[in-house]
Amino acid sequence: MDSEIFKILIAVLGAVYFMLPAYVSNLSGLAFGGGKPIDGGKNYKDGRRLIGNGVTWKGFMNGTILGTCVGLVLGIIGTYFGDLSALTGGVIDLHVYGSIVGGLILGFLMAFGALFGDLVGSFIKRRMGLQSGQPAPFMDQLDFVLGALVFALLMVRISWSLFIIIILLSLILHLGANTIAYLLGIKDVWY
Repeated sequence: MDSEIFKILIAVLGAVYFMLPAYVSNLSGLAFGGGKPIDGGKNYKDGRRLIGNGVTWKGFMNGTILGTCVGLVLGIIGTYFGDLSALTGGVIDLHVYGSIVGGLILGFLMAFGALFGDLVGSFIKRRMGLQSGQPAPFMDQLDFVLGALVFALLMVRISWSLFIIIILLSLILHLGANTIAYLLGIKDVWY
């Protein structure tokens, strides 16, 4: 039984490792954003904003660059210590981040995909009549994750078990981060 718990722990840590470019991209797009919104303040044919003020060119570019840099670092680590499959002892059978170029490409795909997924999520929220900052349960937590995974599929095949781990992990991490931000008074609303 202990070996099964250990394998689950390794799978969770491996999933975090795999998703680092997307997680960093999503966080840094927000932290280092601001400025001109991607939609330029324009409205869609329904009269609502295309995307809103929350998705900016500065955040999109900075998030993509920082997430790509994380992929590069993972590629460098993989060059010396082995790819994700080797690092997890085969628990996650995904041969990624084993080279600098591979890490750079996958890092870019996941970083760009995460921010593109967030952009699509914002577009959908506006069509639903939700304003920037209004909650959309599950969409707020998973739009960037799904975007990153769709773009990653251009380079790798992701098993259903890893996909489920990533989805559950992302929901838990988002909920935990929001809880901490709320308790620290950084965020006004807990969700």
